[in-house]
Amino acid sequence: MLKLFKYLKASIFSILIIIILLICQANLDLALPDYTSKIINVGIQQNGIENSIASVISESTFNEISILLNNEDKKILEENYNLIKKGDSKYLDKYPILKQENIYKLNIKDKEKLNETLEKAFAIFYVGDMLSKVENSEFKLPEGMTLTQTLKVMDENTRLITINKIEEKIKDMPDTILSSSAIEFIKKEYEKVGIDLGKLQTNYIIVSGAKMIGISLLIMAISIAIIYFGSRLAAKLAHTLRTKVFEKIVNFSKTEIKKFGTSSLITRTTNDIQQVQQVVVFLMRIVFYAPIIAIGGILKTTSADKSMLWIIIFAVITLFIILGTLFTIAMPKFTKLQVLIDKLNLVSREILSGIPVIRAFSNEKHEEKRFDESNKNLTKVNLFVGGTMSFMMPLMMLLMNVVCIAIVWYGAIGVDTGTIQVGDIMAYIQYTMQIIMAFLMISMISIMLPRASVSAKRIIEIIESDSTIKDPENEESFDKKKKGLVEFKNVCFRYPDANEDVITDIDFIAKPGTTTAFIGSTGSGKSTLINLIPRFYDVTEGSIYIDGVDIRNIKQETLRNKIGYVPQKGILFSGTIESNIKYGNDNISDKQMKEAVTIAQATDFIESKPNKYKESIAQGGTNVSGGQRQRLSIARALAINPDILIFDDSFSALDFKTDAKLRKELTTFTKNKTVFIVAQRISTIMSADQIIVLNEGKIVGKGTHGELVKNCEVYREIALSQIGEEEINNG
Repeated sequence: MLKLFKYLKASIFSILIIIILLICQANLDLALPDYTSKIINVGIQQNGIENSIASVISESTFNEISILLNNEDKKILEENYNLIKKGDSKYLDKYPILKQENIYKLNIKDKEKLNETLEKAFAIFYVGDMLSKVENSEFKLPEGMTLTQTLKVMDENTRLITINKIEEKIKDMPDTILSSSAIEFIKKEYEKVGIDLGKLQTNYIIVSGAKMIGISLLIMAISIAIIYFGSRLAAKLAHTLRTKVFEKIVNFSKTEIKKFGTSSLITRTTNDIQQVQQVVVFLMRIVFYAPIIAIGGILKTTSADKSMLWIIIFAVITLFIILGTLFTIAMPKFTKLQVLIDKLNLVSREILSGIPVIRAFSNEKHEEKRFDESNKNLTKVNLFVGGTMSFMMPLMMLLMNVVCIAIVWYGAIGVDTGTIQVGDIMAYIQYTMQIIMAFLMISMISIMLPRASVSAKRIIEIIESDSTIKDPENEESFDKKKKGLVEFKNVCFRYPDANEDVITDIDFIAKPGTTTAFIGSTGSGKSTLINLIPRFYDVTEGSIYIDGVDIRNIKQETLRNKIGYVPQKGILFSGTIESNIKYGNDNISDKQMKEAVTIAQATDFIESKPNKYKESIAQGGTNVSGGQRQRLSIARALAINPDILIFDDSFSALDFKTDAKLRKELTTFTKNKTVFIVAQRISTIMSADQIIVLNEGKIVGKGTHGELVKNCEVYREIALSQIGEEEINNG
């Protein structure tokens, strides 16, 4: 899989954008639980009062606080609150009750220091007042007097001792209780100065909720952008891979095509690349995002409260145990899936292409059974993988619910002891869920990754495969004096992994303006020998020369531009008659095209079509007959006006009359061309300048028809099986 990432270099800018967007989204996602916590803790429990810094303090409260503070703390308070004189409308209009008192306006310089000072002062007031109401308390106040009044009448030494004792009590209390004590004091102060706590609470909740909605909308926008860039990146990678694979396959020799198999090559070009494309989208969206959110969630939870960190550790370890077990069971099956898809494609392709034969022999049941067997094998593995992975989601949900219960259980104890607030528990649950979901997302991609990894290996196998037929680094030039001359010198050929040669020690020369024909029994090596000329295979031993140059020292494109090739099976492409004839060269004139069609004896049936040369040809030429398809294939080869023409048993689909006319026309067209004909019919090759008789890959006869009838027993037997004794001798 990693080898495919080098093809993402062109998209590095998109990847950077995606990473930046993911970091932004993770930060926003991690901010939401904090807002939830604040709405509960501050908005609901504290009436919207965020900290111990009061917005306004009455002069009487300021004087009371001053009694509790040392000189340094008193200085901090004085620096941060400015006296507002009577008649100042800024606060008097907002708080009418303040008309009777002087008040102070907040002008914060050091928020944290001021918060600490006020929290301590408010806590002393609140805690001291509570302690004074406890029976047998050492802080029992004189009847009818407040803590402030009592402290005022004390001498300085006694006052300091009393304050220190209260502070000692405060030190033993959790921070949450101290904060709550200060908030309770501020509530009373606000009520005293006429602030509407209900309105303050509502405003805080509405503002916090609006911020959460804004963050959620921003997260949505970022998510859309990430998916957009990720999808474009994955689609671009898929396009690159398809191009690379297709270009490689097009340049494969028949050896590589046979090695991989047509059905497998189709699967690799389509299904395998699609698997990789899907995984890349998820990688961009999840694999980069999950670690960020997981690390961020852990940092948030540990900074909030470390007492429940063990719950997260337990959850993550359990998660890995579950995933490890499931993947150990399912992983081997992922590799098998792609092999079974190949096999199903092979069977499907074979059945669909062979439907006429299947129907002719009434063998539908057998083929249905064969397809059903492949289908069932694939389904069985899919069901096993799906069944194994189906345990994942229920187990994950069980784990998350157990974690939630554990957090609530231990969080409730913390609330009871005052070490944690309810909102913090809610936030902790959300952070924990984010952490678990991050690992769950990684596990989800892990389901796709093994299969995609197999697909990636299969794609890389194609891209990194070297064709057995390679172009030379430095191409030799043709000898113009030997134009059209083809020489076979001690040529031997053996198929890959075969134990013996299929063609042995072939020697002959084919001159321009002559026709060389090959005949022999089935399997004698005729088509194999012909396929060596355009380098569909390379010779195992010996050499083939064209225009005086070894064909291995010529680029394949240069070589094949000199050759017009007509295969045994006429292959046409979807398009029109014109596009098929001009397939070898789009720049061929209409005059050249029609001349080729005339020689190929295809004029009559083309002219009879409603759209003539613009008539549509279906995929594979299924809307024309076999003979018509063959004639169009011949016209295609003739249209490029090559130096060498190869007809690989190309006249077998033609009737004798058409065959005779076509060969007569060819005689004029090929005056200066080298022609090779592979044929089964003696009548097709009787007039050839040179006939080569093959038997078991060896030349057993070479000469004209008359010479071979007299000197070659194999040729004579073939001739006698097709035509009478008299015709042989007269031929």
